[in-house]
Amino acid sequence: MANQSVELLSSKYQKDKKSKLILGIIFDVIGMLSYIVPVFAEVTDIFWAPISAFLMMAMYKGTTGRVAGIVSFIEEAFPFIDFIPTFTLTWIYKYIIKKEED
Repeated sequence: MANQSVELLSSKYQKDKKSKLILGIIFDVIGMLSYIVPVFAEVTDIFWAPISAFLMMAMYKGTTGRVAGIVSFIEEAFPFIDFIPTFTLTWIYKYIIKKEED
């Protein structure tokens, strides 16, 4: 019975981890879509910057989420650097480099 609980938690953790990666890639693509229309890009970034920061902090709790939220806001708010895949890089940092669990 304890084994089933551990397997269930492990499965949930892997599913959540995968969901965050997929969402992160989607959010990074949304952030990069502003490059389709050059002048329109900087206007949309004004709206996307706070949204991306909020999403980042909601996805990653604690210090990682707060720092990544700030970085995401800055990256989206400043012109010509919003091509950096901040959500995906945060996922890599949290799950591959730091090897954290939720």
